[in-house]
Amino acid sequence: MAETIRTVLETKRFSVVLRSYHTPDGRQHTRETIQHPGAVTVIPMVDDDHVCLVRNYRVAVDQTLIELPAGTLEPGEDPAITAVRELAEETGYRAGQLKLLCDFAISPGILNEQMYLYVATELEPGETSLDQGEIIDTLVVSWSEAMRMVDAREINDAKTLVGLMAYDRLRAAS
Repeated sequence: MAETIRTVLETKRFSVVLRSYHTPDGRQHTRETIQHPGAVTVIPMVDDDHVCLVRNYRVAVDQTLIELPAGTLEPGEDPAITAVRELAEETGYRAGQLKLLCDFAISPGILNEQMYLYVATELEPGETSLDQGEIIDTLVVSWSEAMRMVDAREINDAKTLVGLMAYDRLRAAS
């Protein structure tokens, strides 16, 4: 339905494009949108009651946030491959089992990024391999502590909130 008019900005991870579309009244409108290849986030369950979170410095908000490990898909990459790579890079863990829990639009008002949420279990520890410029360290907490952090608003990263709350509902149903 929407048609790209022109690319306004091209970067390594995303582009900003001017897109045109028509409303039901026949009028044409244009909007700037961010085009992104998609990303993954992973819930690394160290055991049945402990999850590995990360403290991740985010330059865009100039804060260190408590998050689930995550990363951007390479063009054409299977999200499961990205999940395995990002889990190992950011936490050192290798997953024996990886299961897709859901996927969701991260901010569809301006961004086409699709986020794929995985649960990783049967973890084996290993060495991290952070990308240049990343400032990340791990934080293993009990599940109840992670949920307390959500309730206390100590976690305010959207993908992490979605992931923890979605998995908490699944845990409660089991």
